[in-house]
Amino acid sequence: MPREFQFQVSPEVAANESLLAQHVAKLFQVSPKEIQKVVVVKRSIDARQKAIKINIKANVFLVGEAYVESKIELPDYPNVTNKQEVIVVGAGPAGLFAALQLIELGLKPIVLERGKDVRGRRRDLKAINRDGIVNEDSNYCFGEGGAGTYSDGKLYTRSKKRGDVDRILALLVGFGATPDIMVEAHPHIGTNKLPQIIQDIREKIIACGGQVLFETRVTDFVIKNNEMQGVVIQNGEVISANKVILATGHSARDIFELLHKKGVHIEAKPFALGVRAEHPQELIDQIQYSCDFRGDYLPPAPYSIVKQVNGRGMYSFCMCPGGVIAPCATAPGEVVTNGWSPSKRDQATANSGIVVELKLEDFKPFQKFGPLAGMEFQKAIEQKAWHLAGETQKVPAQRMVDFTQNKVSAAIPKTSYVPGTTSVELGQVFPGFLTQIMREGFVQFGKSMRGYMTNEAILHAPESRTSSPVRIPRDNFSLEHVQIKGLYPCGEGAGYAGGIISAAIDGEKCALKIAESLGE
Repeated sequence: MPREFQFQVSPEVAANESLLAQHVAKLFQVSPKEIQKVVVVKRSIDARQKAIKINIKANVFLVGEAYVESKIELPDYPNVTNKQEVIVVGAGPAGLFAALQLIELGLKPIVLERGKDVRGRRRDLKAINRDGIVNEDSNYCFGEGGAGTYSDGKLYTRSKKRGDVDRILALLVGFGATPDIMVEAHPHIGTNKLPQIIQDIREKIIACGGQVLFETRVTDFVIKNNEMQGVVIQNGEVISANKVILATGHSARDIFELLHKKGVHIEAKPFALGVRAEHPQELIDQIQYSCDFRGDYLPPAPYSIVKQVNGRGMYSFCMCPGGVIAPCATAPGEVVTNGWSPSKRDQATANSGIVVELKLEDFKPFQKFGPLAGMEFQKAIEQKAWHLAGETQKVPAQRMVDFTQNKVSAAIPKTSYVPGTTSVELGQVFPGFLTQIMREGFVQFGKSMRGYMTNEAILHAPESRTSSPVRIPRDNFSLEHVQIKGLYPCGEGAGYAGGIISAAIDGEKCALKIAESLGE
């Protein structure tokens, strides 16, 4: 039987299998030759002291003890070609993992995705970055894999109570992700590696008899006597099924408008909104690691910070070490920012959304829109930013200290945001209450992270798609919509997830509930 040990080592030891075995031998009080294998189960960084340590949880096998290298394998997915069909609207993590779970349960998924496949999306991403052209169906938010595919691939979630995180991670490894994601405290795949994994998931769905249809936008729902009958796609074709998983993501405004127009109950939901701040990665390393140079054995440093300002939470969101800022508009006439990192996180800059929690009362100026009030609030800020920055995909930008002092920045240096920036006093972009909270909040951030508050940091506005501005309510037990039988609101767009892992878990949960209802 292996022994489980928890200990701390230097970054250099943690990165070297031989040195790690020597350290474990000392703990065991045996010769290193008696250590057959050290299997690291969990790994995290402890940067609270000047001498940074790596926390290790490991299983240790001595020579002579049975050790077989474990290999993660995919479930034995059956062929579902002739099985009962379930429509899945959206091929983001919620939709794809719902489809995989449906197949595992013997049901046939028909996945409808308004955007293009992962390869086809690249041309449209180039168009928005280089030419400022927004394709409403194919962009950073819409297309195979959803918003996570080309906007980072972070796998960390606090939603441990929602479901089996390790199962989702294991499935991702089975589809080609590095096994390290099972070990790291804050796992990350990287925007450069995620597309192939997503493609392999799609190919598995098709190989098992499921369908995945791209450039297939749902334009209507067929509902009779408050029961789902199917969906209508943009060419007028009706696809029939009495079970529909709605996993369209947090930016599918046309779906929210369609539901509201048809009298399907939806609700305004609070979300968070702010800016995306970019610092030199070297500066963040110095702050977080308390050193002039992080060395060869530490990764680019992330940060996480939360403050209460005037009764509101202001916090970092989707922090991207060694990453870049991307244009994430989903319609012409708006600008939206987000961030991503490649797998090596080797870019010169670090960026993070810095956002303030909103409340339903903040949407009162838009109350005539009913449950879409939050969405219209969000849209108004994105459109104002577009106008102020010159009506292209350039974004309004300001140096951080200048922002806190209500001072237009004389010049904005080149940042990682490819379409470019326009110097704007960001108080013009946001409502007064939000501007004031952010100004005070950045001062507080600077007191907690010495060096963070600097004019080297550039604020890009807005960071507005943190979560859905709408909740599509569902029964807590059946997960069906509270009004429409056979409709399963799912994932981020419905207000039940926040990121790749929690969305994938929610997709699986909806699939399981459908199988239960069918007696599968």
